[in-house]
Amino acid sequence: METVDVAVVGAGPAGASAALAARRAGADVLLLDRADFPRDKACGDGIAAHALDVLAELGVSDAVAGYRPVPALRLVAPGGGQVARALPRPAYTVPRRVFDARLVAAALAAGARLRRQVVRRIECRAGLVVLDGTLAARVVVGADGAGSVVRRALGQGANPDGHLALAIRGYAPTVDGPVEQKIVTSAAHWPGYAWSFPIGDGRANVGYGEVLAGRPLRRAELLDRLAALLPEVEPDTVAELRAHHLPLSTRRPVPGRGRILLAGDALSLINPFTGEGIFYAVLSGSLAGAAAAGFPDTAADRYASTLHQRLGQHLRHSSAVAWLARRRPVVDAVVRSADRDARVFRVLVELGLGDGRLDARTLTRIAGVAAGSAGRHFRPRI
Repeated sequence: METVDVAVVGAGPAGASAALAARRAGADVLLLDRADFPRDKACGDGIAAHALDVLAELGVSDAVAGYRPVPALRLVAPGGGQVARALPRPAYTVPRRVFDARLVAAALAAGARLRRQVVRRIECRAGLVVLDGTLAARVVVGADGAGSVVRRALGQGANPDGHLALAIRGYAPTVDGPVEQKIVTSAAHWPGYAWSFPIGDGRANVGYGEVLAGRPLRRAELLDRLAALLPEVEPDTVAELRAHHLPLSTRRPVPGRGRILLAGDALSLINPFTGEGIFYAVLSGSLAGAAAAGFPDTAADRYASTLHQRLGQHLRHSSAVAWLARRRPVVDAVVRSADRDARVFRVLVELGLGDGRLDARTLTRIAGVAAGSAGRHFRPRI
């Protein structure tokens, strides 16, 4: 039976980052994926600066090379109010067909190996994790997405409704206007929003996503809601439409157990406020790969500890924001506050795209705007 130090199931951003981190620690690493690369992946394709910081620490400097920075974000509230400001640091829109292949190439250049394989069975035997009866690893990192086989092997089920979103993504010609990421929230189907992220090649990644709430969503419904929120996008010009599930970080499984770890979507690391997942993927993958290579006997405990230190407070704060944002008037107040106060805008960007935290000043500003709005609609009895 073949034996390796670290086997990584799934070669997306979380898996490739795990492989890079494990290789930097000197481990023998095998990446396993059901697909050949390059391959498409349904996603908003947004790459925040925070993800690039992690990749730079892993030695990857060309992840967004050749793509234009997107300098601004426009956020439209359910009530129609909006804010448009420069991002603290530019973001990028890079199709996952390109982005993921670049990360895999970096992992291979660092000495990892890649094999096309669909992992179906996982067993623990005498200090090893055995995959499909043919491959043994001292540690396995599960980075195999929302339907993770590795997650199921740990006895962890999929996220339930309320903690799971469904989105559809396509590519459409860009329209005239400022170069900015655009998010338009839905008044009729909140929590849900449409997005348009320009790539810089004459196309934009466009899509619509909604938190599931006890009933299935049909493809036609998703497309109708996309068209309603982005009327400037001609429906018959949208190509490469693909739907995907987003397991939100408000309901996460255990990060690992023994010699099996989870990272990225397999760990439900999707920001519940914005749907962003690339930063979480590369960060959790990096931490998992380092723990897997350096401490195989205590990998799960080490990984859980470092993940908590790095993201624990942020995840609590982002979950709180998502809970508050289930109320549409709160979202209206948040957007108005961000329009009036650049500091509030920066705090929201850090919460939604990186590992930011709430602070008392931001909460006070939002509460003040919300109270003022309620006052305008209050009519005392005489």
